[in-house]
Amino acid sequence: MEHPDPEERDEDEHLIREAEKIAVALGRMFPGLCEVVLHDLRDPDHAIRAIENNLSGRQVGDAATELGLARIADPRYPGVVQNYPNRFPDGRPAKSTSIGVKNRAGDYVAALCLNLDVSVLSPVALTLGRLVATGTEHPDEPPESLGDRTARELRAAVESHAARRGATPRSLSRDDKRELVRRLHQDGYFASRDAARTIADLLGVSRATVYNYAG
Repeated sequence: MEHPDPEERDEDEHLIREAEKIAVALGRMFPGLCEVVLHDLRDPDHAIRAIENNLSGRQVGDAATELGLARIADPRYPGVVQNYPNRFPDGRPAKSTSIGVKNRAGDYVAALCLNLDVSVLSPVALTLGRLVATGTEHPDEPPESLGDRTARELRAAVESHAARRGATPRSLSRDDKRELVRRLHQDGYFASRDAARTIADLLGVSRATVYNYAG
């Protein structure tokens, strides 16, 4: 991207300031549910201009993502990349949409990205699934398994436990978290590699706390 003249820089800055208002408004409309990030693609090494509902642990001034770099490199890159699967650093699933913002010269100067925390919706989905389920005599009793539990099974077990209490894993009470960890330990989930780390990330506690609960 060529260096714009002062007037073009002012116009680009105006575009980004307007996009920043949109990012803040969207984030505040969906608190705790959807992370909204505005990237200033003019400065890829310090691209994050604003972040609302910080679910990924990033900070203002952090670098652009691979998608942002792709837009910088190619003005023909799609303006909207919608509803693609993503994942937060702690393993929670996300659904993301990225919207590129071009200036009058046709160069991408910003990107507005929305990252929906799908795990927050899991209790609702699981509850609805139980309402329509048939033929399950003991729905709360997991089948016996002698093999290692996969990360997907572990995550499903944690979210199912939280859903039965009308909560998300991180919003469970300390007693509920302790009960859940003990049940996971009894059911053999700790045989999986990195199980304690996965459980700690899902519950929002330390690994030491997980081992303390399991003891």
